[in-house]
Amino acid sequence: MSDRVCVGAIAGAFGVRGDVRLKSFCAEPEAIAGYGPLWTEDGSRSFTVTLTGAIKGGLAAKLSGVPTKEAADALRGTRLYADRTALPTLPDDEFYHADLIGLDVRDTGGGDLGRVAAVLNHGAGDLLEVRPKQGKPVLVPFTLAVVPTVDLSAGLVIVDPPEGLFDDGD
Repeated sequence: MSDRVCVGAIAGAFGVRGDVRLKSFCAEPEAIAGYGPLWTEDGSRSFTVTLTGAIKGGLAAKLSGVPTKEAADALRGTRLYADRTALPTLPDDEFYHADLIGLDVRDTGGGDLGRVAAVLNHGAGDLLEVRPKQGKPVLVPFTLAVVPTVDLSAGLVIVDPPEGLFDDGD
């Protein structure tokens, strides 16, 4: 597990005074301001976040060290990371997406199904993108029925896939 977790991204400038459009990846979007300072992925820059309002598709925010619209625009697409120690402790049945990526995936019989490549959510619940050693990636519903066990300490996800989910079409 890494020392930082991605909590948001800068979508561009908002207005002419250096404010940014901020996409929060937090369960409570406004909580992003309390996890600071937030860091760029490479750790080269950090920002204190002051929310200035809710806007369509996200939040308007002032970032420390970003004084102009041009400086805000230059940060478009930058992902923001919080120190793991600043984040709340999750209940046993909840996980940060960053902790799931890279875990080995096995079926209930111990067979190797691949590795978690991404956690996706298109509005109907989380999906694990599992990349098998051969073949195309498989999207697995991240529900208790299909994913009964996640063992972060062992680096393992146990999946009870619906019949045919991991068939390669042969």
